[in-house]
Order: sequence, then structure tokens, then C-alpha cells
Amino acid sequence: MIEEIRITDLGVIDGATLPLGPGLSVVTGETGAGKTMVVTALGMLLGNRTDSGAVRHGAKQAVAEATVRLPRDSAVLARAEEAGALVDPDGDVAELIIARVLSAEGRSRAAVGGRATPVGVLAELGEGLVAVHGQTDQLRLKGAVAQRDSLDRFAGAPLVGPLAEYRRAFDRWKEVRATREELVSQSRERLREAEALQLALEEIDAVDPEPGEDDTLKSHAQRLANVEGLRTAATVAKGALAADEFSDEPDAVVLIDAAKRALEQVEEDDPALKDLAGRLAEIGYLMADVSAELASYASSLDSEGPERLGEIESRRADLNRLIRKYAPSVDEVIAWAQRARVRLDELQDDSGRIDALTAEEAELSAALDALGEMISTVRGDAAALLSERVSAELAALAMPDARFVVEVQPTLEHSRNGRDDIRMLLRPHAGSAPRPLGKGASGGELSRVMLAIEVVLAEADPVPTFVFDEVDAGVGGKAAVEIGRRLAMLARHVQVIVVTHLPQVAAYADRHIRVIKNSDAAADGGAGFTASDVVLLDGAQRVRELARMLAGQEHSDTAQAHAEELLAEAQRAVAAF
Repeated sequence: MIEEIRITDLGVIDGATLPLGPGLSVVTGETGAGKTMVVTALGMLLGNRTDSGAVRHGAKQAVAEATVRLPRDSAVLARAEEAGALVDPDGDVAELIIARVLSAEGRSRAAVGGRATPVGVLAELGEGLVAVHGQTDQLRLKGAVAQRDSLDRFAGAPLVGPLAEYRRAFDRWKEVRATREELVSQSRERLREAEALQLALEEIDAVDPEPGEDDTLKSHAQRLANVEGLRTAATVAKGALAADEFSDEPDAVVLIDAAKRALEQVEEDDPALKDLAGRLAEIGYLMADVSAELASYASSLDSEGPERLGEIESRRADLNRLIRKYAPSVDEVIAWAQRARVRLDELQDDSGRIDALTAEEAELSAALDALGEMISTVRGDAAALLSERVSAELAALAMPDARFVVEVQPTLEHSRNGRDDIRMLLRPHAGSAPRPLGKGASGGELSRVMLAIEVVLAEADPVPTFVFDEVDAGVGGKAAVEIGRRLAMLARHVQVIVVTHLPQVAAYADRHIRVIKNSDAAADGGAGFTASDVVLLDGAQRVRELARMLAGQEHSDTAQAHAEELLAEAQRAVAAF
């Protein structure tokens, strides 16, 4: 709900605040006073393009600002916060401030929740906030999608379950169909892929690589290729540590042992030498162990001759062939083979999968046909009822020969929303053919058509705020009273703002706002200025304004009595809702 609109330097309005609220608010005033600036300001706040000529003469810029109260779970509020808006929460309701500035040079700026934002964001928010109906405005239900959505919401609970089930079936049907068509269209490519994978896996299985085998064999081959040098080094090192039994050369083990015995002979005289003797004993044991391992190493080299090196190089060649073809290492070749087996199983099962998918597609198609027929029936019943109710509203709104028609035509193709082509049509006069909304009717007639539709759809398809400009164009008398009554009926469900010149409409208002024009001619008869004030009328002021609208004589006792009678009749009608 829009709580308040503030306007600065827009048209003839230099500064005004429109206090709004729930229910029906009417804006009245003499011709040229600036009533339409209220709609212009709303258009600015909804992101509409606005000509710089709307800026008040002599001012640098025009400003429109509104305070909007929304439920915390509102999609509009979520979009505003996504755009960076600062929101003031108050329990389950939050307050959002939106603003638009239009410079005299034509530049435009917008803000939502105190944060600068593109004007396009205002347009996005406006779609969920306000529906404006007037001679120059687009119809909210002009688009096919909006017409279908409105009919579906009007249909209500009987459509919700079948439509949700239909959409689930449709999504699965599309998925199954796409998968089956892909399998069929790519069968040759998939067959070739399967054959290539089979050959590759046979080659890998023939080699049967082990994890890390390439690195192990590389190390082993390098050792065998240098066996003589390794044997010589091991033999020399072993001899240096522990010489042969009949050798006359001194070795490290004998020398260490001699040093140890020398210290042991005097270790009782100094504990420090005893410790050193113990350490030399440990060194001796360690050297003996190393000497034994070197002897064993040299012996092992003798057991692997050139034949073993040839076997290893042959194995490495087989592994390298796999590496060149399939992956950078043996481990990655093994991983590739595992993935290839899964893919091969999938490809080899194509015929079975195609049969299963074909059967499932047929089942889903039959389900879609049945559900689609059910949905078409529900929509057809709702369309007939909606057509009847809106046509009845049009008859009461001085369009007795008009006929509102909602057509539900089955289509050959399924879509996610069923298989119905939905159109909302208007036959404005007897003998004329029904035409799409927005064609074949005047602006005033279209406003009344939208009023009739919104009254019927209000409970099922609410937009928080509706604005009607010139909804009463070309009507008067009883038809004007009916327009006022239906606006009040709509205002039971949503906020309604109406710019009107009819007292019969204004009498139904919960809130009456008057735009008053003030002119000041210059002393020389040349230049001057015109400004407008905006006033929220109290009881007596409202009677005088209705009297002015009725007879142009706001101080006439007769006109005021008629105005009071109008107010009383409107209050009785509203109490009877």
C-alpha cells in the first residue's frame, strides 16, 4: 500500500503531499488545477519515461517520492533489498521509500530505500505494486501471459492440483524426449565410440598395468644398466670396512676395535674414556652391519643378468605405449580405463534405454493429454464465469451492449502451462465483432472495462494498488453512481486511487483529496505564476467540494444539500457490501 506521495516542482505543483491509505482515495479539482500530475508522479515512480517538460517552469528539477508499506514476505520487497534498498521493518510489515528525480535538462535519477538504483528497477517494482489505467496507459492484461495467469488465478483451487501435476509430467516428458532423441540421432557416433573404447580396454587389459609400475621399473632398469659400477663400489666399500680374512690390509672394523680396546684398558681411571669406548663399540657394530649389507647387495647384483634388464625394458615399452595413447602416467591410464568401462556399459545399453525411454514417453504423453483435457475443462468453466461477471459489470458501467469474452482454444502442442490458447476479447457495441483488449474501444471505455475486470478479479488476482484516470469519461447519472460503487467494492480488497470529475464517484471515497489552483497575475498584466495546493478535505470541506462538482456553486445551500444526500447514499451502499 502507498502510504504517502510527495511531489515537488512537477507541472503546476510546486510542493505537495498526498496522504493516502487503505480503501478508496479520490483526487478532484478544477480543470487545469493539476490533478493529472498525481498520475504523472506515479508514472515517474513506476519507472515510466517522463518528458522534461513536466518540470515546473523555472525549477531545476521535479521530484516524486512515495512511502510504501509492504509485507515482509513481499516479492517486491525482496527485489528492492536485492537492489541494495535499506528497509525499515515494523513487525510483519516493512516501510520502503522510492524516489525519482527528473531534471529540466531531461536527466533522470532513481532511488529505492535510500540507495541510488537504475530507473529500470523502479519499473520492475512497479509491476508488482501498482496497476494504472487511463487513456494513455498500457492495459495490465494486454499480454497473453498476463491473461492466462489471471484466468488461472480466477479458476482457483480446482486448477492448482492438476496444473502442478501437469507441469511435473511435462518437465519429465521433455527430459525423456530429449534423451531419447539424442540416443537415436547419435546412435552411429555412439556405436563408433563404443567400438573404440572396447579396443582400448582390450589393449590396456592385455598389458594389465599395476599402480606406480612405470616409476618402479624405471628405477630398476637404471640400477641394472649400471650393475658393474654398482658392484665395484659396493665391493670396495665393503673391503674398506671389513677386509677379507686373509688380507694384510688394515680395515675400519679392525682399527675401530683396536681403538676401543685401548680405551677399555684405562677406562677405570677416567669415566670420560669409558663413555668414548662405549661409543666406539656402537660404531663397530654399525660398521659390521653396513659391511654385511654391502656384501649382500653385491651378491644380489650377480643374480640379475642382462636377460632381466631386457625383460624390464620390454615391459616399460608396453607401458609407455599406453601412456602415449591414453594418459600421462600408468596411474592415470588405470583411472581412464575405469571411466571408460562405465561409459562402455552405458553405450552398450543404448537399445534397452531407447526402448525404456520410448515407453516412458508414451506414458507421459498420455498423462499430459488427460491432464491437459482436465485443465482445459476447468479453464473453460472459469472463462465462461469470468466473461459473464465482467459483462454484467460493464452493463452497470454504462456499457449495456458491451460483451467481455474469454476464449480458451485448445492447441496441438503441449506447453508447460497446458495446451490452451487464452485470449481476452471485448465487443464494445452490439453488432461488432469481439476484438483483443486495447482495440476498438475509447480510452474511457477501456478504463471502465479494466475497472469491471479488476472488480471481478480483485479477490483472486490482487495488485496492492490500482490507479484509475478518466475512468468516468463520457458517463454521468446512474452510470456514474455505479462506477463509484464498484470502485468502492474494489477498494475492499486493494488500495484504489481515482482521479475524477464526477461527484457521484467522489462520494464513495474513504479519503477525498482536492487539488486547488492558485494564480497570481503580474501587475503589468504580463507574466505571472500558477501553482496548485493539495488538501485533504474534512467533512464540511468535502460537502463544499461535492457541491462545486455538482453545480459549480460550492456555497449554495441547495448544492450542499444535494452533496450531503450523495454522501449519505454512498455510505449506505458501502455499508451494504
